[in-house]
Amino acid sequence: MPTLKKMRLYLIGMPGAGKTTLGRALAVAYGLPFRDLDEEIVRREGRNIADIFAAEGEAYFREREAAVLREVVRELPGVVLATGGGTPCFHQNLEVLLETGYTLYLEMPVSELVRRLERGAASRPLLAQAADPGVLEARLYETLAARQQFYSRAPLRCIGTACSVGAVQRLLSRYQASG
Repeated sequence: MPTLKKMRLYLIGMPGAGKTTLGRALAVAYGLPFRDLDEEIVRREGRNIADIFAAEGEAYFREREAAVLREVVRELPGVVLATGGGTPCFHQNLEVLLETGYTLYLEMPVSELVRRLERGAASRPLLAQAADPGVLEARLYETLAARQQFYSRAPLRCIGTACSVGAVQRLLSRYQASG
């Protein structure tokens, strides 16, 4: 696959969908830098996400998330960016993603999300109270229902565990060729 120094590819989807893992591999495949938006927030804030939520609350976090997203877009003409699960749902962030790059929704069945998240849910501020698999599953369904209207606007969609680097490259090639 050729190097595309000026392409921005944004990965959106639920926590546990694989945005960071796939994003790192896509960045290598395309010869682009990789950024994880949550990691960027942690780096720029000097504290972890759970501490930000505990000290400042979700509203503050969402404001910082929006600001850091815009900073990353301004700083990097080419990047593969794994967003936080809620990123597209606040502060017109989805419009920024849609207007400045290719937006890919990693759609993962809730049953797979539960499997992936059940051990680490306590470290995620919005899932911390859902350590029991049944509670976690209900919380994920509820969260997905609220976010689906945003996720569904992504022009690119990759479904399930078959979402590999090759699958995304084929999707992106077809999308670029069509328009």
